[in-house]
Amino acid sequence: MILAKVVGTVVTTISHPHYKNRRLLVVQPLVTEGESSEEDFIAIDNTHAGIGDTVLVNREGNGARQVLNNPDACIISVIVGIVDSVTIN
Repeated sequence: MILAKVVGTVVTTISHPHYKNRRLLVVQPLVTEGESSEEDFIAIDNTHAGIGDTVLVNREGNGARQVLNNPDACIISVIVGIVDSVTIN
């Protein structure tokens, strides 16, 4: 699981059947000061998140498929929650 910020959406004219009726969002991993940032990636939205939201992303294929209740899905990353606030001590 990682924290990320939604920075965009993906629009497709044709998509894989496993993505049917699900939005694809571009997310940017959040890191603390001094850490190197990973590149943005695409995640399936399971929470109705929007641009600017901080989200919790399950970035492990088997867990993502379990969240979507589809053991055969070709999915690696899925947004599983919208984060209200984050405190770093």
